[in-house]
Amino acid sequence: MAVGFKVKFYWYQIGHGDFLHSFFSTVAYNLENGNWGSRFPVIMNELYQGKLECDNTDKALEELSIIKKELQKFSPEKVVWDIEDLSKQPPWGNDISKDITDLSNYFVTSDGNDFLTVFSHALEKAKEVNAEIVIKSM
Repeated sequence: MAVGFKVKFYWYQIGHGDFLHSFFSTVAYNLENGNWGSRFPVIMNELYQGKLECDNTDKALEELSIIKKELQKFSPEKVVWDIEDLSKQPPWGNDISKDITDLSNYFVTSDGNDFLTVFSHALEKAKEVNAEIVIKSM
């Protein structure tokens, strides 16, 4: 089932739900020492639960900027597919594009766009139109 970010009537395609969970798992494991939401509470707690209120978009953008910068320090093999079961691996294993050099550019949406860029655009749109951002399944 495909998931994405919805801001009013704007849709930002992400991909499979497992893929989105992998992003959150990777952040929690590598940047929060496995303590989910300890450093990035707005993104990891509020948004992960399904909805981010418009009042928190500035804070979410700040958190996302830090996440992107810090993920650059980790090689692609540090990806975490599921923090609840660290033995799980991505369906493609280690067969990834040579363009993927670190975890900041590891995540690519189902339509081929950089996930962190799409995420940032969705947050910027939520700020611009003063609306919440919702994780939706299609």
